[in-house]
Parts: sequence; structure tokens; C-alpha cells
Amino acid sequence: MRKIFLLTLILVLLLIFGLPYVINRSTEPPVREEETLVRLYRHDTDEVEVIPLDDYVTSVVAAEMPAEFHTEALKAQAVAARTYIVKRILAGGVSNTCHPGADTCDNPSHSQAWLPRNVLKERWGALQYYQYYYKVRMAVDDTAGEIITYSGQPIDPVFHSACGGHTENSEDVWKYEVSYLRGVDCPYENVPQPEQSVTMPLDKVEKALGVNLNTVAVAATGGNAEPFQVVERTAAGKPKIVLVDGKNLAAVDVRQKLGLRSTDFKWTINGGQITIKTRGYGHGVGMCQYGAAGMAENGDDYRKILNHYYTGISISKIN
Repeated sequence: MRKIFLLTLILVLLLIFGLPYVINRSTEPPVREEETLVRLYRHDTDEVEVIPLDDYVTSVVAAEMPAEFHTEALKAQAVAARTYIVKRILAGGVSNTCHPGADTCDNPSHSQAWLPRNVLKERWGALQYYQYYYKVRMAVDDTAGEIITYSGQPIDPVFHSACGGHTENSEDVWKYEVSYLRGVDCPYENVPQPEQSVTMPLDKVEKALGVNLNTVAVAATGGNAEPFQVVERTAAGKPKIVLVDGKNLAAVDVRQKLGLRSTDFKWTINGGQITIKTRGYGHGVGMCQYGAAGMAENGDDYRKILNHYYTGISISKIN
């Protein structure tokens, strides 16, 4: 009986969530142009898998952005994801010394995150899988063939989770100035947990950063002490260079070595512990995902979202 119930439930879900998708797509003319294929290196199988472009983009969007987000935000993420892989394909794929014969891989540290449908089903659960998958797929299909360009070329569509209210200029994070990666105000960002505090032993921080904080710790007798000074800030007002134990350290290096959520941090020493409070999540350059979700909820479509976060760009069809 339980098996029959589960089968009936799945059929009902398919009818509820899948039927509108099928009806919507069946009224559209078939795509007759040659389909673009993506050669994806899978780390779990150590093989290169060939996947249709928009199947690949669907799994990227599902992995990179919460499916609960507004459809227009998902569309913006879809165009960004498609732009990323098209730029990779045009450049000849990944380095032959890494994954020969591949355009990209599924490791988010090297490329875009990508999850197969069976993993998505485990993540979302059987009840919400069809609802979320078809929602993401429709966002991908509704932007089919669209990429972001600047001066006629695909851009590097970097994005992050939350910027803390203002995105960064590219040169404040990666030292290279990119015309379309300018910092912009992000008024509609609504993050469930905008700030995070982490506490770690002083010696762990000293080892990671290669500094000595004993003097500062001794000075913090019975109270808190600031272990660093901000000597330079980004255009968005966040730490760029900090002075620690007489050394100038890049905030991006501090973030990376300590595993912090962002470079927008404040920290204090109390005894043998250091407490670091961060705001935002990610490098802060390009599209802010929670900001995009907020813009969508405010009535902006995906084109306006992309034009807000990427300066002077165009949305073009793949040629």
C-alpha cells in the first residue's frame, strides 16, 4: 500500500509541476539550430561527459542559486552561467594539463558548481524536486541562447552570494581593473544571516597569517583589543589592506587564510581567543545573488538585474 501511495503521489506532483511546463513548451516552435554541447569533466567518475548546453546550465543554476529565489533572479543566474561556459568554450576549454578534452569541470573551486539530477533530488527531497527542477529549467529555457557581452565579447560573469550592501570594483579584489565589473549600490539585498561571528585560538590565527599577536593580547588586559589597523579601504568602504604585527596584509589573503565569509570584517582579542565578525558572503564582485533576488521581488526583470551589476553590458544571442 505504501508503494502505491508513493507512486500516486509522484504522479500527482508530475501533473502539478510538470504539466504546465510541458504545455508551455509544446506551444513553442521547435529549436532547429545546431545544439551546443558542453564537455564536462566529472571528478567523481574521472570522465568527460558530453551534455547539451542548457541541460548543463540548468544543473549549474540549481547548484549555484537557491531554487526558492524569484524566477527573474534565476533567469539572471542562467544567463550568467551560460555566458561563463560559452566564454570557456570559445577559449578552448580548460587547460589540457588539468582535464584533457574538457571545456570545464564540476568543481566549484575551479569552475561553476554543477550537480546531477540524482543529487538535486537528494538535496531538495522527492516532494520538491519536480517543483524546483522545472522552475529552474523554465528560467533557463526562457533565456535560451542569451549571454552577456561587452564590446561584442562574452564577459567574465563573476558573482557572489551577498555583498553587504555594495559590490566591489574588480581591482580592489583581484588587482585588475575590468570595465564592466564596477562596484554598485545593492539596496534590496535581504540575507537571512547578514553577519557571522567566529572565534578561534590566537595561535591558529598567528600561524595562518605568519604574525605575532602576543603584544596585542597582553594589552587586552581585562577587555577587548583590536589586533589590526585598516590602512586602506576599497571603494565600497571595506578593508583592503590591514596592518598586523607591523605587516601590511591584503584583506583578501586574510579572508582566504582564515576561511572567512568575506573581507568585510572586524575582530577583537579577548584573552587567548580572537573573535572575527564578517558581513556579506563571497568576494563581492559582479552580481550579488541575494541582491538580485531582492531586485526581482521589487519588480525588476533579469535584464535590469544584469545591467545593474555588470556595467555597460549587452545581452546578446549566441552567434
